[in-house]
Amino acid sequence: MEKLYLDDLETGAQYTSSELEVTEADIKRFAGEFDPQPFHLDDAEARKSLFGGLAASGWHTAALTMRLMTAGGIPLADGIVGLGGEISWPRPTRPGDRLHVVSTVGEIRPSKSKPGQGVVTMTSETFNQAGDMVQRLVAKLVVFTRAQSAAEVARRTGLRP
Repeated sequence: MEKLYLDDLETGAQYTSSELEVTEADIKRFAGEFDPQPFHLDDAEARKSLFGGLAASGWHTAALTMRLMTAGGIPLADGIVGLGGEISWPRPTRPGDRLHVVSTVGEIRPSKSKPGQGVVTMTSETFNQAGDMVQRLVAKLVVFTRAQSAAEVARRTGLRP
């Protein structure tokens, strides 16, 4: 897939990632290290929780979303560089879910103070195999123009992006 710059983006354009499956072992491994709560680690405790069964940490879903976006779901030439955003998890991610991300370009605002780059509002929605949204992320991203991409700046200055 061709890498995109600020010049290439259009409001309303959508990009769809590949798909990945979330296993019970994945959920427990992530939770054990980063979010060790009973409803992420123990089947019996999870059944008694508000989730009614084992559920992935929202942060696990966020990490998987980022993995899918960086693997081609949002083909930005100089990477996905976030300035901030808002995240929600309307439904839990479950063992066996197959996730994919649909990202939609919102506002595109060229920078007045930093020519050669701009800020793009991107809405990335993560869905399971049934089409249920399990995460919604609205993020502001730094995106470079083709002429002033981070790689070009690095080449001219000798600095790494």
